[in-house]
Amino acid sequence: KTLGILEPNSELGTIKLTLQKFYRINGGSTQLKGVSSDIVVPDVFEYSKIREKDNPDALAWDEIKKADYTPWKDYGEVDEARRRSEQRVKSNAAFNLIRTNAQWLAKQNDRQYSLQLDKYRQEQKQIREAVKQIDSLNKLKQELTVETPAQDANKFSGDTGKTERYKQWMKNLQTDIYLDEAVKVMNDMITKINLVKNH
Repeated sequence: KTLGILEPNSELGTIKLTLQKFYRINGGSTQLKGVSSDIVVPDVFEYSKIREKDNPDALAWDEIKKADYTPWKDYGEVDEARRRSEQRVKSNAAFNLIRTNAQWLAKQNDRQYSLQLDKYRQEQKQIREAVKQIDSLNKLKQELTVETPAQDANKFSGDTGKTERYKQWMKNLQTDIYLDEAVKVMNDMITKINLVKNH
């Protein structure tokens, strides 16, 4: 749990203090490690050192005694879903270019920059073009059908700004390649569960 001291827009600035740590049911802290994904898809920040774990002053990961719980088993075969996802990602030109550009962009943070203005401008242009290409790669050519859940339909009815941001967010989801892959993974797992239940 992090507490912000002073207002974010204060001229005096802001300081954040961690007062409590969050532990998962298995006893492990979410600090630095978070929750490890079963299936990972390439993203633009994959190789960038911008996460808390990259900060040498971050709190260390630790664990406490795990809770007494029974793991849920009826979620399908993750290994098979992972293999299918890896095959789709491997044959997807957009994901491959995202990975290549992400590796290249991460290296730009650790390099020396030229003091020759024209050369520096050219290097900055290359970086902007790579970022622009990633933005375009993140979009599906064929839109997904995305609907607002009934309980969220009037969630921001009293706030025009939030309503517009929510609409834009929903619109962006329609062409999100990551949402598309997540839906395919879920379909793989649901299909596997149904096959097991019907035999």
